[in-house]
Amino acid sequence: MKKTLVELAALLNGTATEAAGIEITGITNIDDAGSGDITFAVPPHIEKAGKCGAAAVIIPDTTQSFPKPAIRVANPRMAFTTLLSLFTPKPDVSPGVHPAAVVSASAKLGANVAVMAHVVVDDNAVIGDNTILYPHTYIGRHAIVGSDTLIYPNVTIRENCQVGNRVIIQSGAVIGSDGFGFVTVGGKHQKVPQVGNVIIEDDVEIGANTCLDRATTGSTIVKQGTKIDNLVHLAHNVVVGENCFFVAQTGIAGSAKIGNNVTFAGQSGSAGHLTIGDNCVFAARSAPINDTPANSFCAGFPARPHREWLRSEAAVGRLPELIKKVRELEQRLAEVEK
Repeated sequence: MKKTLVELAALLNGTATEAAGIEITGITNIDDAGSGDITFAVPPHIEKAGKCGAAAVIIPDTTQSFPKPAIRVANPRMAFTTLLSLFTPKPDVSPGVHPAAVVSASAKLGANVAVMAHVVVDDNAVIGDNTILYPHTYIGRHAIVGSDTLIYPNVTIRENCQVGNRVIIQSGAVIGSDGFGFVTVGGKHQKVPQVGNVIIEDDVEIGANTCLDRATTGSTIVKQGTKIDNLVHLAHNVVVGENCFFVAQTGIAGSAKIGNNVTFAGQSGSAGHLTIGDNCVFAARSAPINDTPANSFCAGFPARPHREWLRSEAAVGRLPELIKKVRELEQRLAEVEK
């Protein structure tokens, strides 16, 4: 694909600064960009981008001067995302059911559905229009998958679970595995049947090898727009609000209720049966053990306000010096007592 700088600027609602007729043939990062590529830069990388090998750079419209041809836009990251889709079109997948797939006679497939080799679609499952099921995927009995959804290889969506429209589920994810429910009697753990389901609303993305447990009763719910990274675990009866972020290796214990626009950074987590308010952010390796009000920024374990955590960490760093001073004072006190 070839596009002139001015054509790309029009697509991005931006302004081409100079050399508007130069042709762009690819898009990549600053370090790898070559003479036919366009890249993007935001502070503090503007100066580095000005020296890179790219033909042109997408920069913020607030940048005063720049030594290379550029497109000025309000949001360079979003513009870069738009051009990635333009220069990297989706794989051309032909609709239809592969001869090596197994689709129940009672299953319902929408228009232009692609069912690849070794997929199993079980009894009474429903697949929406334009959805793609990659190889070795299992869609359980009475499960519902919406339209324009991508299910990558080796995904399991178990019985009665529901997946919305425009959802992306990466390889190896399991939707609707049993919740971890047991009753201990006489030292033996008796399994509690997990008879609920998982409901994933529209425009959700779920990372590779992530597990969303089915509810004991009722539903485990992930609301629209939420993005879940790889190796994340949501336990039974968790309810997640809209437009949340769960970064890699996060774990949320059962029956936690999480508001909208909440971020759990890498290796963070939450105790069960908590309520987390809207717009909260939990730093990496932090975990709330109590309800958290909206708009909180927390860190550490147990999670506490970020500023308080910073002061605590600073104090811990001074402990060796304080211990040394205490020992000196004890020695002086002993001498005085003599």
